[in-house]
Amino acid sequence: MHCRPRPSQVMPAVVHPTKCCVTHSFQNVVVPHIHPTHHTHVNHTNYENQHSYPHTQSVVNEVTTSNVNVGPRPGVAGAYSPGMGPGYGDPGMGMGPGYGAPGPGVAGAYSPGMGPKQGPSFSGR
Repeated sequence: MHCRPRPSQVMPAVVHPTKCCVTHSFQNVVVPHIHPTHHTHVNHTNYENQHSYPHTQSVVNEVTTSNVNVGPRPGVAGAYSPGMGPGYGDPGMGMGPGYGAPGPGVAGAYSPGMGPKQGPSFSGR
């Protein structure tokens, strides 16, 4: 009986670190060095920036109004009055006689054309 030889097994390769070899060679090289000279004339110009800070002012006049109950008046609360009735206006304010004094209206009544009160204040109460 003939025996066949077994096939060979192949193992993974073992990789060893690379061996580095260095060979030095020398050559003589001539390098010419040139040292030129250059002269520069510099003219200087200075710009002087002058800053100014103008300042403006404004005035705001705020006007408020208050409603003070000074007692019963003829008329109905919430009544509509299409103009300024008698008793409104101060000659000094250009509103006619009696501006600021009790008149025929009731506090809270609508009266077109009446701007904020600028007359004397009733702050004694």
